[in-house]
Amino acid sequence: MNLSNKKEFVADFAVCLKETQISILVDYKGLNVESMTQLRSELRKEGVQLAVVKNTLLGMASEGTDTALMKDFFKGPNAIATCKDDPVAPARVLVKFAEDNDKLEIKAGTMNGKVLSVDDIKALAKMPSREVLLAQLLSAMNGVPTGLVRVLSGVPRAFMTVLSAISDQKEAA
Repeated sequence: MNLSNKKEFVADFAVCLKETQISILVDYKGLNVESMTQLRSELRKEGVQLAVVKNTLLGMASEGTDTALMKDFFKGPNAIATCKDDPVAPARVLVKFAEDNDKLEIKAGTMNGKVLSVDDIKALAKMPSREVLLAQLLSAMNGVPTGLVRVLSGVPRAFMTVLSAISDQKEAA
C-alpha cells in the first residue's frame, strides 16, 4: 500500500469502528487459510466483519473510538471482529471457534466504552441471541394481559357458580 491508500484505508476503517457496537481483537497466528476462510464465513453469516489490519493502521483508525481502549493489545498478528447490530454474535462465533481451534486466541474486546476481558467475552457468548431475547420479552408482555383477562373472568365465573349452588339448594328444598 502506498501512503494515499493507507490514509484512505484508515479513514474508511475509522468510520467502520465508530459505527460498531462491539469489537473483539483476536490473535490468529498459526491458523491456516482454510481455517481463516471458515472463520470468516461463520462470522459473515452473523453479520460480523473480520479484518486483518496492521497494528499501526489499526491504532490510527481507532483514534476517537472505543477500540482505542485496546491499544495495549495491538501487538503481534491481530484480526479485529466488528459488528454493528448484534454484540452477542461475534462473541458467540469467536468463542465457539476458539474452543475448536486452539490456535485462535481471543485477546480483548470493547463495548459501550469499556474493555472486555476474555472472561467477559465468554460470558457474553453464553447470552441468548437478540431474536430469543425479543421473543422472551414479547412473551412476558403478552402474559400480563392474558393473566388479567383470566383474573377478571374468574369473578363472573365464581359468581355464576355461587348462583348455581343457590339454585340447586332451593330446588332440593
